[in-house]
Amino acid sequence: MAIIAVAGGTGKLGRAIVEALKATTSHTIYILARKENQDLSEELGVPIVPTQYSNVESLAKLLEENKIDTIVSAMTVVDDDTSSSQLNLIAAADQSLSTKRFIPSEYGIAYTEEHAALFPIVKGKLAAVQKLQSTTLEYTLVSNGFFMDYYGLPRVKSYLQPFVFALDMAHNAAAIPGSGNTPVVFTHTFDVAKFVAALISQADWPKRSVIIGDKKTWNEALSIAEETKGTKFNVTYDDHERLGSLTVTELPSHSAIYPFLPKEKLQYILAVFGRWTAAGDFDFPENDTLNSRFPDIETRTLRQVIEQGWKA
Repeated sequence: MAIIAVAGGTGKLGRAIVEALKATTSHTIYILARKENQDLSEELGVPIVPTQYSNVESLAKLLEENKIDTIVSAMTVVDDDTSSSQLNLIAAADQSLSTKRFIPSEYGIAYTEEHAALFPIVKGKLAAVQKLQSTTLEYTLVSNGFFMDYYGLPRVKSYLQPFVFALDMAHNAAAIPGSGNTPVVFTHTFDVAKFVAALISQADWPKRSVIIGDKKTWNEALSIAEETKGTKFNVTYDDHERLGSLTVTELPSHSAIYPFLPKEKLQYILAVFGRWTAAGDFDFPENDTLNSRFPDIETRTLRQVIEQGWKA
């Protein structure tokens, strides 16, 4: 049995991973979090270990004291501070005599320097890979495409916060990136979590672990949404020129996000994702996936999530 530490296990994807580990394995689980939370610890049935990520030596000691052999990072890496925290955790894992395996906070696509040039948050993901390559740790990079949860909220269980990209389910509107004919991989967070839990028991890890929950073009997703809600959406297509200017068509639900994410910043993020999906960066090959390694894990389809979320 493995002894696992889930860094960021009280967060969005992290909490789903903890729940999947509890439900499908007999491994010993710890959550690494910046703050103690006794109520959540009791709710999850998992110890939450308060963790300071600034000191590599104390981190390594914490890992050894708890005999951690595997770390699953679900840390939200969005700036230099959070990136440094994950890099320190990798360094500590390399120092720890008990720790042998590490899954970094990737959970998206196969990121490149080109992606990082457009979207600086990606630099933290690339830095983690470079750091892992310099260690003796076994690691795997989990790629799962775009989180499907967003199109079933609030009815579909998820710890994600609402994020309206391409399809505005609440207002029957859509702003489709590009032609809408390029396939996009969508995966529900709890399905990602199931595959991550299954990986822990595998003797050997691939360098990249690809998960395909479902694969649909934006036009196919739009058709599912319209069929489910029984109405035609107000649809616009953001062409290459518009996405190149790093702006998108504003959707009715976007205004509710502005208090937390200003319009200009949201537009930039949506345009970046739009460019990537239109370019095929979210379209993964199907020849070597975790789906084929773990055929017993049945993933949700985009239609199932949309219908659960929006069918009357």
